[in-house]
Amino acid sequence: MEFLPFTRPSIDEETIADVASVLRSGWITSGPKMAALEAALSEHFGGRPVRVVTSATGAMEIALRLIGLQPGDEVITTAMTWVATSNIVINAGGKPVFVDIDPATRNIDLDLIEAAITPHTRAILPVDLAGLPVDRDRLYAIADKHGLRVIEDAAQSQGATWNGRRIGSFGDLCSVSFHPNKNMTTIEGGALVMNTPEEARLFEKWRLQGVTRLPDGTMDVDLPGGKYNLTDVAAAVGLGQLKRLDTFNKRRRELADRYFAKIDRTLGLALPVESDESNWHMFQILLPLDRMTISRGEFIARMKEAGVGVGVHYPALHLFTYYRGLGYTDGMYPHTEHVGASTISLPLFPAMIESDVDRVCDALSAVLTPVLRD
Repeated sequence: MEFLPFTRPSIDEETIADVASVLRSGWITSGPKMAALEAALSEHFGGRPVRVVTSATGAMEIALRLIGLQPGDEVITTAMTWVATSNIVINAGGKPVFVDIDPATRNIDLDLIEAAITPHTRAILPVDLAGLPVDRDRLYAIADKHGLRVIEDAAQSQGATWNGRRIGSFGDLCSVSFHPNKNMTTIEGGALVMNTPEEARLFEKWRLQGVTRLPDGTMDVDLPGGKYNLTDVAAAVGLGQLKRLDTFNKRRRELADRYFAKIDRTLGLALPVESDESNWHMFQILLPLDRMTISRGEFIARMKEAGVGVGVHYPALHLFTYYRGLGYTDGMYPHTEHVGASTISLPLFPAMIESDVDRVCDALSAVLTPVLRD
C-alpha cells in the first residue's frame, strides 16, 4: 500500500492557477496579494489588524518588540512546544521561564503561572498544543491581575475556538503559523493579530527594515527592523487555503472522531482530550513505554515498515543541549518530560479517508500487541 505520511498539505487547482498568474504578472514579492491576504485574515479574525510575515517565529519576534521586551525581562511559557517559542525570547535578550504542563490537556498549567511571576515578568506566552486551546478566561484573568501582556502562540490552533469564539478574534497579540504541516499554509509563513492600527503600523516597520515611506517619495528609518515580508506567491497560496480552512478543520474533526472510535483502548495508549473546540491540528497519543519491550524509536521504525508515518511533537525542549547549558536538568518539569518522552503524532490531514484511520489503528495494534508486557 502507498505510504501514509504524518501530514500532507491540500493544494487545489484553483490555487495553483492563481500562483501561476502571480508568477506571470511580473510582481512576485510583497504586493496586492499580500494585502488581500491580510484583509481576508482581518475579516477572519473579526476585523482585528493582521499582518503577515515569513514565519510564525518572525511574527512572535516582532510581537516581543511591540510589547517593549528589554534585556532581562522574563516571559512565562511552556517547554512542551517547538523550540522557536523560547528561542525568540532568548534572542530578544529576555529569559524564558518555564512552568510544567497540565498532564490532561498537555498545555501550560495555569495553576502554576502565578507562582512563577516575578518583578521581571513582562508577558505570558501560552501554546495551544496540537490545536487544543488554553483556557482563555483563566489566562487573561491572570494576565490582567498582574498587568502582563499575552502573546498567544496559536501556531497550531487557527480555526479553533474558546467558548465558541474563534482563537485570535479576541485577546491580546496572537501569532498563527502557515507552515506546510499546519491547518492552512502559505508554504512558509505566519501572521500576527493585533489590537490597534498603531500596533500594525509599528509591526510594518519591524517587518521591513524600519522603513517609513514619506509623502515626497523619499523614506525614513527610525528603528532597526528586519526583513520578514511575505511574497505575493506565498500569499496567493494562503488566500486559496483560507477559503477552505473551515472545511479542512471539519474534516480533521471527523477523522479525530474516527480515531477515538477505532483505537484499541486495551493497548494502554493515553489519548488526547476530546474537544469540540480544538481544530485537531494533530492527534497525539502517549505510548505506554513502561509496558513496552521496545523503545519509541523502534516503535516509529516498525510503524514506518507497516507503511505509516508518525511524528514526535515535541521533545521536552528544556532538555536540549543548549538549554541544559543554561542550567535546566531532568526532573524540573516532570509532566512535560513524560509527555516529551512518550508522545507520538498519528497521521491526520484533510485528504485522509476513513480507511486510512482504520489502517493506522490496525498498525498500532499489530506493532504494539507483541511488545507489551502484562
